[in-house]
This record gives sequence, structure tokens and C-alpha cells, in this order.
Amino acid sequence: MKLKHSLFSRRQFLNGLIGGWVGAIMAALVYPIVRFIFPSYKEPDEVILLYADYKDILPNSSKIFPWGSKPGILKKNDDGSLMAFVGVCTHLDCNVEYQPEKRKFFCACHDGWYDEFGTNISGPPPKPLRRLFISIEGEDLIIKKEGVE
Repeated sequence: MKLKHSLFSRRQFLNGLIGGWVGAIMAALVYPIVRFIFPSYKEPDEVILLYADYKDILPNSSKIFPWGSKPGILKKNDDGSLMAFVGVCTHLDCNVEYQPEKRKFFCACHDGWYDEFGTNISGPPPKPLRRLFISIEGEDLIIKKEGVE
């Protein structure tokens, strides 16, 4: 069925189609930049874990725990003391893993290395891993960020 009168011409249709595609591409490019500048992530002040789940860690090994939407790493030293870190690289927030045979933390994204105390030793990471503070109160393992009492 052919209409005598159209709501818009072929030129208007094509201009609208091209304009829509340009707008979609611009939104796809601008959205990640805006999310990078204004991240929606709110880091917790503290995390309370059940100590029984983490006291069986062997010396010179680690276990992952949730630190908000990022991983945290709980590491047991040879003397039995515990250390906690935010488990993301200080370069581009890639996940970091502890390699007990090398006694180092490794970021696979850009070959970043940290020593067993979280100090950056090679690769692109500009700063050491963020250290968290640990306290044991009864059956709870309380992990806090710096400056929270």
C-alpha cells in the first residue's frame, strides 16, 4: 500500500538514522570516561569476618576476603602474624594475587610485582598495596581501613 503523503522525507529519515548512530557512539565513548572521573564505588570503613574461617591459614600463605566490591587479601607471615591488603593493583585496579613460592604479590595486567609486605618492587605500580588494619575481638576478625577507629 502506497501512501500519498509521508510524515517525513527520505532525507529526514536518513538524517535521523545517522544522528541516532552518532549519538549512540558518543554516549558509548563518554560514559566510561564519566564513570572513571566520578566512580560510584564507596569503600567500606570496616569489614567484620568470622575469625574461625581465617585462623587456619598456613604461614606464608593468603586467603581472599570481600572488601566491598573489591577483593581483600589476608596474609599470614612466618611468625604467625596477620597482614591485610586491598587486593587490587595501585596502577589500574587489577586484581593482585599472592604467590607464596616467590613470596611476592603479582598483578597480571601489566606485570607488576610487590614484595611480601606490599611494597612495589617492579613494573608500573606507582605505590605500595593499600594496607588494612586487623584486630581480633572475641570470635570476630575486624579489618579496618586507615584512619577509622
